[in-house]
Amino acid sequence: MPARFDCDVLIAGGGPTGVTLAVLLARRGIRVIVAEKEAEIYPLPRAAHLDHEALRILQEAGVADAVIATSRTTARYEFRTAAGEILLCFEGSDRNGPGGWPGANMIHQPSVEAALRAELLRHDSAELRAQCELLDFVDDGDGVSVRLETPQGEQRLRTRYLVGADGARSPVRHALGIGFEDLGFEEPWLVIDTIVTDASRLPDCNLQICDPARPTTCVLMGEGRHRWEFMILPGESPEAVAQDDSIARLLEPWDVDGAVTFERKAVYTFRARIAETWRKGRVLLAGDAAHQTPPFAGQGMCSGLRDAANLAWKLAAIVLDGADDRLLDSYQPEREPNLRATIAMAIMMGRTVCITDPAAAAERDAQMIAARAAGKSADGALAYPPIGGGVVLIGAPGAGTYFPQPVHGELRLDDVLGSDAVVLDRTGLGEERFAAFRTQILAWLDGNAVDAVLVRPDRYVFGGGDAASLVKAWRAATGMEVLVQAFGPAV
Repeated sequence: MPARFDCDVLIAGGGPTGVTLAVLLARRGIRVIVAEKEAEIYPLPRAAHLDHEALRILQEAGVADAVIATSRTTARYEFRTAAGEILLCFEGSDRNGPGGWPGANMIHQPSVEAALRAELLRHDSAELRAQCELLDFVDDGDGVSVRLETPQGEQRLRTRYLVGADGARSPVRHALGIGFEDLGFEEPWLVIDTIVTDASRLPDCNLQICDPARPTTCVLMGEGRHRWEFMILPGESPEAVAQDDSIARLLEPWDVDGAVTFERKAVYTFRARIAETWRKGRVLLAGDAAHQTPPFAGQGMCSGLRDAANLAWKLAAIVLDGADDRLLDSYQPEREPNLRATIAMAIMMGRTVCITDPAAAAERDAQMIAARAAGKSADGALAYPPIGGGVVLIGAPGAGTYFPQPVHGELRLDDVLGSDAVVLDRTGLGEERFAAFRTQILAWLDGNAVDAVLVRPDRYVFGGGDAASLVKAWRAATGMEVLVQAFGPAV
């Protein structure tokens, strides 16, 4: 007799990564349980930013409109000297990126989490168990037996897969004996969150003030909030810097007395680390349990959502479509290079900001200002590398790149495509439902000199070519016999 499973996937951790993964799985019909040790959503701001790719993932999860309603955008992200000269400037982040949503969306994390949990509750195949802490687990090769502490006492259940989305201190990661690779960035900062009462007195763009006397961050947040972050200097006591009188002195140059009220203060140590392995058998890691990135590129929460999008379709393919379990071996090889590039960008930004030696700061300023004057500045749109291995057709046109989502009024391409893998074949572009996107899709096909493209469920390109060959290669790579085609002749 086959073993009884209480769920297909148990997710330890009910933060944004874990609940997004749960929603994506539940929308595919997977039985999923989220075990979250806290009773309620943490009510104060934490993550500040979601990019266009993250919003596209939340679009698939059914909550993008709710999230965007509580978010704010800004056109610029500037790195300035203490005197106000621009060292770097990333512009256009209020315009739609390739994911079909604004490039930078400044968020209120509790609102994002509330929208995700509300969506999760809509699905009969999903369950969120609050005040439920994972004690231990055993992977016997056929499934994972889990022991949980709940308000009703100790409970045991069995799941096909366990995902540790349980944060930087991840008990799941510790239980697996997985260590971290330290990427060499560790700085303590004081974070001050405020509620805005007079927005006219605040900056309308995101700022990094590269002042060696006190490196400082000043950014918009969602729902009428604003954040300042102050580097804690060598020799300073974090406790002393976080005192109210100290905070008042730090904010005095910003002249915001009466324009904001305090909501939260916290000391964080910004780190750059990647777990050595993200999978052991039927147990996987995601989000901060697998990696931590400094906040300067705004990619911490985005990276966790990308993990969720990568895992969701693969777990569903195994559970529902009979794909080989080895499909999960592609998870870390696909995500880690992107993560390393993301962290490298954040470290570059952080090291630009965190210079506290006046002479070194002056040299930095002179070099970067000269580079801008010569048109050789490192600023511009943030971009990360394509998938270079895993479930992509290596060598095929477009393989591993991110497939763009055109927008026509309120309609986005994924609203038509759904959430499965799709073949877009130029012979079927006459269908009425694709009329709004025909020009953009043809432009992609023409630009890659192909008749068709196979787009994975997470919207990365498996490869371009002819439809029949792509389907054959997809089946060989995934073991999946069913490929949903958006249009074109049956294959």
